[in-house]
Amino acid sequence: MTVMKTSMRNFFAHKGRMALSAVAVLLSVAFVCGTLVFTDTMSTTFDKLFAATSSDVTVSAKGASDSGETSADNGKPPVMPASVVGEVRKSQGVKSAEGTVFSTSVTVVDADKDNLSPSSGAPTIVGSWNGNDARTMKITSGAAPKGPGQVMVDADTADKHHLKLGDEIGVISAVGTHQAKISGIADFTVTNPGAAIFYLDTKTAQQALVGQSGVYTNVNVTAAPGVTDAQLKKNVAAGLGGDYQVKTAQETADANQKDVEGFMNVMKYAMLGFAGIAFLVGVFLIINTFSMLVAQRTREIGLMRAIGSSRKQVNRSVLAEALLLGVFGSVLGVGAGVGLAVGLMKLMGSMGMELSTDDLTVAWTTPATGLLLGVVVTVLAAYLPARRAGKISPMAALRDAGAPADAKAGWIRALIGTVLTGAGGYALYLTAEADKAKDGSLWLGLGVVLSLIGFVVIGPLLAGGVVRVLGAVLLRVFGPVGRMAERNALRNPRRTGATGAALMIGLALVACLSVVGSSMVASATDQLDKTVGTDFIVQSDNGQLLTPQAVQAVKSTPGLERVTEYKWTEADFTTPDGKTLKDTAITAADPSYATDLSTETVAGNLKDAYRPDSMSVHEKFAKDHGISLGSRIEVAFKDGSTARLTVRAITSSDVVIDAGAMYTAIDTLAKYVPADKMPLDSIVFAAAKDGQQDAAYKALKSSLHDYPQYTVRDQTDYKEALKDQIGQLLNMIYGLLALAIIVAILGVVNTLALSVVERTREIGLMRAIGLSRRQLRRMIRLESVVIALFGALLGLGLGMGWGATAQKLLALEGLMVLEIPWPTIVAVFAGSAFVGLFAALVPAFRAGRMNVLNAIATE
Repeated sequence: MTVMKTSMRNFFAHKGRMALSAVAVLLSVAFVCGTLVFTDTMSTTFDKLFAATSSDVTVSAKGASDSGETSADNGKPPVMPASVVGEVRKSQGVKSAEGTVFSTSVTVVDADKDNLSPSSGAPTIVGSWNGNDARTMKITSGAAPKGPGQVMVDADTADKHHLKLGDEIGVISAVGTHQAKISGIADFTVTNPGAAIFYLDTKTAQQALVGQSGVYTNVNVTAAPGVTDAQLKKNVAAGLGGDYQVKTAQETADANQKDVEGFMNVMKYAMLGFAGIAFLVGVFLIINTFSMLVAQRTREIGLMRAIGSSRKQVNRSVLAEALLLGVFGSVLGVGAGVGLAVGLMKLMGSMGMELSTDDLTVAWTTPATGLLLGVVVTVLAAYLPARRAGKISPMAALRDAGAPADAKAGWIRALIGTVLTGAGGYALYLTAEADKAKDGSLWLGLGVVLSLIGFVVIGPLLAGGVVRVLGAVLLRVFGPVGRMAERNALRNPRRTGATGAALMIGLALVACLSVVGSSMVASATDQLDKTVGTDFIVQSDNGQLLTPQAVQAVKSTPGLERVTEYKWTEADFTTPDGKTLKDTAITAADPSYATDLSTETVAGNLKDAYRPDSMSVHEKFAKDHGISLGSRIEVAFKDGSTARLTVRAITSSDVVIDAGAMYTAIDTLAKYVPADKMPLDSIVFAAAKDGQQDAAYKALKSSLHDYPQYTVRDQTDYKEALKDQIGQLLNMIYGLLALAIIVAILGVVNTLALSVVERTREIGLMRAIGLSRRQLRRMIRLESVVIALFGALLGLGLGMGWGATAQKLLALEGLMVLEIPWPTIVAVFAGSAFVGLFAALVPAFRAGRMNVLNAIATE
């Protein structure tokens, strides 16, 4: 009890000095809890949506995916004959059965040909208005569609695009473009996460989406009173045989949830990973806080030891303070996490994904996890300072406070740090020498961890040399004030090392990712320059296939010398070694593709792969299955018959573009796959006539004006798009790393603030002998800058080493160019100096306001 009373007295007596550590705990816990609440809320939203929109039992065609969405390569949804509805109605326990048609392989445009699809990546769904949807949607304006000239739209899409009754829209599918006017607007009775939904009447949907009447994609079955979904499924399946998929409402909801679960898990664990980095950085802040508080209370602890306190009691006293800090910061962090989750929901809403606070989900495990993490991490971080406090002898009461005996880094620490850094460096060397990316990635992970820990441990030893160099380069120009700032940074290498290490972690990751991202862009650009021989690339940015009408529009464009179609499908391969490889991807293209993409071959000529009944394989595939030129492979095409194709070329596996592709001619594919089952083009390439590139570019864009889902790019555009994609990914990662960097900045502020308190008497004496307030503030600012630059140097150097090593692994996958983004590196280094200046503002201001006499009188 005495220990707890002492701890609480000390905690509240020094609450101002604990504030920034509490903020670090708060931010880290808030990020964890906010992530958990946000992802749980998303999961709840989708659960409610799928549960509400699923009929008791759903019957769909065999070719449909588990969630019932379009899966055919020809752009049309798998269908079943209308007679299935009658057969289902005969099953025992069926109250009603209704056939429906829907597709997600569509684009909807307004009268100005602007795309009405969501920008968030959510699907665009066009289907027939039916009784099942009427349960979950309420018509708020107009009426349901009747006849080919009418369409109904969901209220969210109407609001976003300012659509109203009578507006004309176009539904673009593999069948063609269907024009209709808005007859009604319907609102969801549950939260719609962002899908754009359009309804036609059943006959119109059949013609517009499938191109034929008398077919359905789904049959929605409602159970009679007293009949369970499982029993109804059994009865319906028995009546239909095994020709169709039959699922209960729960199975349909689970399949739909599985489709979004992967995305949510990636987002969840990525965000938790960055929260973990923030926690790691916060550890250094907490260690520094308690180390400095223990140093400042040396005389106090010595007196406690002199009057009978044991080492364990002193140790427990410090740990109890850490416990109070952890609990206080974690409780606030849990509350802030809920607020963060609401903020993320609003942000996602602005991006097109609607999430309602009515579905806000705070599971009991969320606050429990936040509190546990916050308290455990804080107490563990305070363990070493608490252990040092327990070692303070009663004689320390006779010494000045704030003068720890272990100011210099010990030789044991230096030895351990050197060994860890060396081991990390060796692991990185093994990564660079690896022959396989899979083996090298294991060494890379080990090297990153060991080198990071090694730099953290050896940081105090490095602080002496690095700070002296920085002082000689940057601080000496400020005269005596600069020299004092340098000596203050060198006064306690352990403290400087820990403060710099916190900043080092975030910046090391920034530098590493910058190097990897720049190298990927440079390598891909190099490959494009060397291999791509076409002028224009036409494709959809969201993966939609090109409709026959769009392809014809490309071919009709004036000024083009050639147009190359590019498709891919799946087939079962039976190789010469007797193995059967299920669902293997094969690319079908026009023979001119051999000109459009100069792929390196190790045997044969790629142009020969486009001869009748011929194909190419890549080098690794050939080695794995004993294939050489002239070998024959049985290829059972999806939705088609089996062909025996002769291998005419073996391509290199060390390429970036179309890595691992196996080619055949579109004419060969058409020989074995019926016309109505032929896959649509995924990309179309076009080459302009000599001297007509600019005119052809404009003409091509004009030709595809009615198809806004497709983008026309020349090689320059394509390189920029690639750079933008990687840049957006890196910016998102930098944004998540910003939390760790903010915590690191708090660490610098905290170190300086406590350092000012620790040196109160010294500051008073310096002021008494003539140091002005301006000089004092400058000294503290310069000290902050040099600590920040120390952390930046270590972080950037370490990160560039990681990035350069990672590029060696990428080289095994064909990304051969190493590019260091020096503008980014220099900008981050310069930014670190500004971070140091910013961090010193408050401590420097407080130091300048000190009363000289009171400061001198401080013990």
